[in-house]
Amino acid sequence: MITQVREIPPPIYVVSGGRGMAGNNVVQALLIQYPNNNIPVIIVPNVTREDEIFDVVTKAKTDGGIIVHTLVNTHLRDKVLQYCSEFNVREVDLFSKLAGFLDEATQIKPLMYPGLYRELNHQYFDRIESIEYTLSHDDGMSPERLNDAEIILTGVSRAGKTPLSVYLAMYGWKVANIPLVYGIAPPDELFKVDPQRVFGLHISVSQLIAHRKKRLMGWNNHQDETYIDERAVREEIRNAMFVFDKGGFTVINVSNKPIESTANEILNIMSQRFPYGGRKLESPYHNNEEEKNTPI
Repeated sequence: MITQVREIPPPIYVVSGGRGMAGNNVVQALLIQYPNNNIPVIIVPNVTREDEIFDVVTKAKTDGGIIVHTLVNTHLRDKVLQYCSEFNVREVDLFSKLAGFLDEATQIKPLMYPGLYRELNHQYFDRIESIEYTLSHDDGMSPERLNDAEIILTGVSRAGKTPLSVYLAMYGWKVANIPLVYGIAPPDELFKVDPQRVFGLHISVSQLIAHRKKRLMGWNNHQDETYIDERAVREEIRNAMFVFDKGGFTVINVSNKPIESTANEILNIMSQRFPYGGRKLESPYHNNEEEKNTPI
């Protein structure tokens, strides 16, 4: 059966002085009303400088994208408007009209501190973001329920599976991760799930050894020397690539890349492959599991 891949539409850039969760939530709440869309959503977090705004606006100009921003800093917000006007890039300001009303109604000067709501309520958000599913499926736990996952990560030890899983979970994704240990066969369930939901994390030998050495510094017990032996590590990575190829998994190179970048890459791929960006919806209108998981 030949799967027809639709042309990728222009992306939505969510620009924020914080993590971008507020803007992303608004965008995703609207996108879900458009079944089978494959619009990439790229979060641009922690924006504090004019040059960062200039960069994202020029990117949007190049690929025909739109800027959605939630900047509380009025100077940076004005720069978004200025650059978007100069480059003829569409923009949506989610905060300014309400902020203007509050300025007038309260007669209080705003703090302009990004992420303040999250910071003041960090204990609540920590509980919310520590999604039970992701934590209970960390490091290969409960493989019999792997089919429930929306995203599955696999790779060698210290390739970054757990922090990436938690980061994606913060945005509401059910993520499971499966470690690949040289000499031990992966669980059969890994090869029974939809391979388009599985991402193999590839990392360079030098960076993997560096991560492992750093981890060993915090361990008092003796660790097998092969854990950081270059020849053994190369063989371990080679074996992981064999597993990725066997399963038909998507390989993501995580070498020298921040978690945010890797997460965006995975979510953009998911949005191109699945209805609703890959979400497994529990809805009376979406009871057919086969239909929900059919690539677009």
